Amino acid sequence: MERDRAARLFLYRGDMATEWSSYGEGVREAAERFTAGINAYIRLTELEPDLLGPDFAALGTTPSRWSPEDLCRIRSHGLYANAEKELARALTLRDLGPEAEDLRAVREPRLPLRLPEGFDPDVLRPEVLDVYRLACAPVDLSGARPRPAPLEPDGSNNWVISGERTATGRPLLANDPHRTVGAPALRHITHLSCPEFDVIGAGEPALPGVSIGHNGHVAFGLTIFPIDQEDLYVHELHPDDPGLYRHHGSWRPFERTTERIPVRGGPAHEAELVFSLYGPVVYTDLERRAAVVVRAAWLDHGMAPYLGSVRYMRARDGRGFREALRVWGTPGENQVYADTEGDFGWIAAGRVPVRTRGDGSMPVPGDGGHEWAGSRSGSDLPTARRPASGWFASANENNLGRARAWTPFTVTRDWAPPTRYERIAEELSSRTGWTVEDVCRLQSDVVSPVARAALASLGRHSDALASAGPDTRRAWRLLRGWDGSMAVDLPQPTLFEHWFRHRLLPALLRERLLPLVGADRVEEAVRGVSPGRDTALDPRIGLNLLEEAVESGEIGPVARSLALAHRDLVDRSGPLGPAWNWGEHHFARLDHPLARAEDPPAWAFGRRVPRPGGADTVNLTAYDSSGRQYHGASFRIVIDVGGWDHSVAINAPGQSGDPRSPHYDDLTDRWARDAYFPLLYSREAVDRHRTEILHLLPPG
Repeated sequence: MERDRAARLFLYRGDMATEWSSYGEGVREAAERFTAGINAYIRLTELEPDLLGPDFAALGTTPSRWSPEDLCRIRSHGLYANAEKELARALTLRDLGPEAEDLRAVREPRLPLRLPEGFDPDVLRPEVLDVYRLACAPVDLSGARPRPAPLEPDGSNNWVISGERTATGRPLLANDPHRTVGAPALRHITHLSCPEFDVIGAGEPALPGVSIGHNGHVAFGLTIFPIDQEDLYVHELHPDDPGLYRHHGSWRPFERTTERIPVRGGPAHEAELVFSLYGPVVYTDLERRAAVVVRAAWLDHGMAPYLGSVRYMRARDGRGFREALRVWGTPGENQVYADTEGDFGWIAAGRVPVRTRGDGSMPVPGDGGHEWAGSRSGSDLPTARRPASGWFASANENNLGRARAWTPFTVTRDWAPPTRYERIAEELSSRTGWTVEDVCRLQSDVVSPVARAALASLGRHSDALASAGPDTRRAWRLLRGWDGSMAVDLPQPTLFEHWFRHRLLPALLRERLLPLVGADRVEEAVRGVSPGRDTALDPRIGLNLLEEAVESGEIGPVARSLALAHRDLVDRSGPLGPAWNWGEHHFARLDHPLARAEDPPAWAFGRRVPRPGGADTVNLTAYDSSGRQYHGASFRIVIDVGGWDHSVAINAPGQSGDPRSPHYDDLTDRWARDAYFPLLYSREAVDRHRTEILHLLPPG
């Protein structure tokens, strides 16, 4: 019930005529035909119930009809920023101070932080965003309370290579978007061929169109460009009437609406939804007379996530693609493209709120002093066309410095670490003659820049480590000379990750935080600056702390942490041997959401497969405390621009959402090995390799 209410709180509630016109010609018609097809199949399942997947039977439910407006009104599946980071930052500043915040996250630009004047930080607590999390997080059928979203890693890589740097003279484009890893597949690969266009690639199953792929003229791929499109406002409530809030010196009533939520086996629930002029109220503290509101640019018109791809997938060249992105709203994206005429480049797309005060990095009072004054989008945002390097790549890092002729303004202060981009750039700039196979290898690259940098620091004290205690010596002997490859059949990644994240970082953080907070609060502080998943802390923090320790010559904590990490692995896995290999400790299991239900069906559990890489590699495989991958690329594509039939792709666990289908998880093993399949495009190639044809006929 709480989740249903939360989802309704974050629906788009604006004018639909304005909404449809925001996306350009043909998008409404596409949405109407798309939902008509869904409803036709739903009607068929009512005549033949066996066509429904077993997940419906397990939940005791049947699907409802869709309307075209649902594609615009339901928006909480997008990737947005930065409400969670605002809250984490404010809590750290309040409880631990600015020095602790500097240990928690790297902000760009690195400017002083302070809480806004007139703002009471005691209103804030971790649970103020629980309603927001219920609305935006994947459904958790265990009934557990929502956890804060991992603050890192942000996801996705893409790059485009000019024909001048490839073996064929044709451009190459690569994309591997990173999201939560699970089942069914988040994206669906499809080939839509009709007289108006002929497009192939991946989209999200609940939306029309192809957002990553090509149409025989231009190839395109995206990664998150982390525009700050969310702000937290804290309203002061009237002392005698909590239905009023202060704004510009007077008291305004909240807007309220009641929605009827049907309940199986009982009376319908009347859910009251409350809004201020800034957006949904997600938390109220009557004792402190405060209400917290999420202001989200993505609740404005024209901001349904990914729906704009219906417009750009019809582009006939790079110019048409750039023009189509002028109206893109959300999520913020780094769009790379290449066409058959040799045009290629990068376009930052999205809508950036213009703030009259502040930069959106902190919660603010809702008193009217921190307004939005319109937005910037389209040609206001940075681009790069045919860069002299002959390539362009993005990995969610701060790439504003590579824009051409752009007038700077604040987009966000929360960028992903540059480790993935730096590794991609290192490879792309090192040579020419790139092939599809070379690009696939780079997408699957598992060299950890963080491991390489950490070992380089340690190497300056190699003699001291080699002469330390026996466990330190054994650990250093194993790590010394390792190239940072996070391969499944190596023991070094297991030792390094356990040492760096679980032994070294807590020790160095404890040392730095002790004088700030005192002995009685230091453990709480260490947990406070390491929120979310185990791999969530920005790796630059750890590398900076390690470098400081090495520079000072005080490597005692470093040596002790190495010894403890080595001893931990001996206790857990015995003497050095195959049980230490990374694939034994780092794995994926692509479970269906029903795996967390009270009585889960056997088919809901995916197979356990070893996974290479880590939280900082190009092949990103971020993991939790059990070693299980929770984030990374389930879909990858490499496009030979103009030699379309040479393109390849992969999608995990499979192409079907029905667990009874042989195609539900038939790609899992191939994905686990970082392998691909041919993404055939020409009619001749498709006809040679097809195995079945399904004809869809109108009734009558």
